[in-house]
Amino acid sequence: MKWEPDNFQLEYNSVWSFPERGNWATHDSKWRGNWSPYIPRNILLRYSNMNELVLDQFAGGGTTLIEAKLLNRNIIGVDINTIALQRCKEKINFKHEGANGKIYLRKGDARNLDFISDECIDLICTHPPYADIIKYSENIKGDLSLLNVEDFINEMKLVAIESYRVLKKDKFCAILMGDIRRKGNIVPIAFYVMKVFQDIGFTLKELVIKEQHNCRRTEYWKTSGVNYNFLLIAHEYLFVFRK
Repeated sequence: MKWEPDNFQLEYNSVWSFPERGNWATHDSKWRGNWSPYIPRNILLRYSNMNELVLDQFAGGGTTLIEAKLLNRNIIGVDINTIALQRCKEKINFKHEGANGKIYLRKGDARNLDFISDECIDLICTHPPYADIIKYSENIKGDLSLLNVEDFINEMKLVAIESYRVLKKDKFCAILMGDIRRKGNIVPIAFYVMKVFQDIGFTLKELVIKEQHNCRRTEYWKTSGVNYNFLLIAHEYLFVFRK
């Protein structure tokens, strides 16, 4: 097993592309919708220091947690889904010399982080579920992946409020979001979420376009795109906010 990516270099511009999603340490792509570990690695190295405290309130498949441990950042991983938390426990259960980041797992709701004190987090690094794209549960109360777009945006306001509360002043909150298509038209969920965080008080430091690769049902959507004359969505947005 290799423990770090080959020939890694920090991204230096606002377009990121990772055709090989990354398979070092315990990373894999079995948790649907999880982001490439290159993304949190870039975020953690650029916007945090060793031994600082990071938050991922949508821990999902545990990608950010693994990177935090490898890079000696301490991290609080939160998820509302017990299955996700079990997955995280499995993925972070490794020992490697120099990988000393501490991981604190917690079942909880990103809209109410009352177990985290005000202004104690040095970096937020997270990838929320998109509204009504991948459903991560059948009926878990508070699972944002089950909501329609309008309800999702409303609930993300509460996520933004809590993110602002727990983050230290002048520190960063990095969030990866994407858009969807409905009835042939783009629904710019990412920009709705961006506006929500700005309205709460965050300023937008960076806007990164992240190219998507190996999307499921690509051939189906290619055919539909030709038949109904629309472009395939092949990117997401990484917003880096500053408090």
